[in-house]
Amino acid sequence: MNRNVRKDGIDPVARSRARRRALQAVYAWQLSGASAREVVAQFAHEQAHEVADLEYFEDLVHGVDKHCEELDVALAPFLDRDIEQVDPIERAVLRIAAYELRQRRDVPYRVVINEAIETAKRFGSEHGHTYVNGVLDHAAAEWRAVEFQAGRTR
Repeated sequence: MNRNVRKDGIDPVARSRARRRALQAVYAWQLSGASAREVVAQFAHEQAHEVADLEYFEDLVHGVDKHCEELDVALAPFLDRDIEQVDPIERAVLRIAAYELRQRRDVPYRVVINEAIETAKRFGSEHGHTYVNGVLDHAAAEWRAVEFQAGRTR
């Protein structure tokens, strides 16, 4: 048994890798215009060679694809420009995190934001992670108000 696996069966390291792969896949999907299914198929092969949560990877990519318009509308109040004007890496990070915040209530908002910041630092522009942090912090305060407030009072 992998010692990284928590009691609930989730391997946080594998989830982080899945998020990084999902970022790369969503980025490729945004730029290429290929279907999410095609992009997932391309990345799934690579994914199998890494220790990653393939199911979570696929959920993120397909979730962003399925809910993209809804996610973009939901993010709009927190952006200082149109979503299409946001750097493509930061746009992909924001869409994935927005999907997690809105659709994956099983993942704590702090985990979502932290993972988004870390992937933006790794793949984005020099200060892109600060933009991502600001947007997601405001979004989490609204979308997960109870959880957000509980985290602030500790």
